[in-house]
Amino acid sequence: GGSGSLTAAALAAAPPGVQKQMLGEKLYPMIHRYQPELAGKITGMMLEMDNSELLILLESEPQLKVKVDEAMRVLQAAK
Repeated sequence: GGSGSLTAAALAAAPPGVQKQMLGEKLYPMIHRYQPELAGKITGMMLEMDNSELLILLESEPQLKVKVDEAMRVLQAAK
């Protein structure tokens, strides 16, 4: 990862409230590629997960996609 990637160390150095914001800013564009219309909502759902899990998703696009698909199922079931 280059300077664009978010490291656990960089995250740990930030206050808790800012950590979720940092993660959200990284997650949103990735989720937007799969679900542009619901990216905001899905990002919000994912930010309820542990930061350590979210860091794994940021490093692994396939795992992120699985979570996006799960979130879609939850949203569709909630309709």
